[in-house]
Amino acid sequence: MTTDFLIIGGGIAGVSAAARLSHLGKVVLLEAEDHLAYHTSGRSAALYEPNYGLAPVVALARASGAHLRHTGVLSPRGMLLVASQEERAPFEADCEALGLEEIAVEAARDIVPILDPARLDRAAYGAHAEDIDTDLLIQTFAREARANRAEIITGARVTTIARTGGLWRADTRKGTYEGQLVVNASGAWADEVAGMAGIRPIGFTPLRRSMARIPAPGGHDPARWPLIFGAGESWYAKPDAGALIVSPAEEDPTHPHDAWAEDMVLAEGIARYEAMVTEPVTRLIASWAGLRTFAPDRVLVIGPDPSEPSYFWLAGQGGYGFQTAPAASQLAADLIAGRAPEIDRAMVEALSPNRFS
Repeated sequence: MTTDFLIIGGGIAGVSAAARLSHLGKVVLLEAEDHLAYHTSGRSAALYEPNYGLAPVVALARASGAHLRHTGVLSPRGMLLVASQEERAPFEADCEALGLEEIAVEAARDIVPILDPARLDRAAYGAHAEDIDTDLLIQTFAREARANRAEIITGARVTTIARTGGLWRADTRKGTYEGQLVVNASGAWADEVAGMAGIRPIGFTPLRRSMARIPAPGGHDPARWPLIFGAGESWYAKPDAGALIVSPAEEDPTHPHDAWAEDMVLAEGIARYEAMVTEPVTRLIASWAGLRTFAPDRVLVIGPDPSEPSYFWLAGQGGYGFQTAPAASQLAADLIAGRAPEIDRAMVEALSPNRFS
């Protein structure tokens, strides 16, 4: 079958693009796994922190705020930055970058009572960080796409891509699909998909990030606690369904695959968390890992390939996929439709794949 837009990848990037492009023409989305958002999107910490990242990332996150609020996927969380005496330099850098206000150590312990007064030297807080209901956001975009007759096909791993007769042809075990324009939204596999299509890879690097769910510490109810962030992003902890998620916040380069947590890395991260609290971790409820895939400059890549205008990049979301998806997908649709983008031209250029040509 022939379509206008052939999207490869069913994470938040691909699904949001399907919703936007479904207003412009016929869309087919191909997802390798049996359900949407299986890899990175399904393993996200799910936080909207609009000051997090480099300038183009921040621009996309801030431009996404109105849409996220309108769809009702945000809820209050807050962020608490904590540091020992040895971590004063990264603490001050994080405060400035994230727009946090320093608070007294006693005030921090009022918010999170398990913080160790013997180790906690400085703390800062920001109310602007919010939880994202990631499943609701995925399903909202998917419903919009389907309402406009987009086809979302799961279990359809692309095995070959070729351009013949002015069309892109993608072969999967569920059939062959043809499209006028390909959108590469395949996350950690973005360079592999490009290689199949004969397009020069960008140089994306998947970075593993591990997480563990632990029981509520010391019998406390952490539901109203903020995300707790170790200075220099050395670890973080976040309430989750009556328990606590703890991450080493590692960025270990790896290859595209179904990631899992490395026991030693997880243990080291939990030790950094334990060093700042009074309650030890006695057991894990579960552990997992995801891949945060970055371009060489850690900025998203959005735009047509310099060598082939009918091949469109929507990749390199890193750890910012959900909080940038509304604006990133809108930018993609604007560029494809030939409309003037809503975000600043300099930011559009900073996101373009032309910067790697």
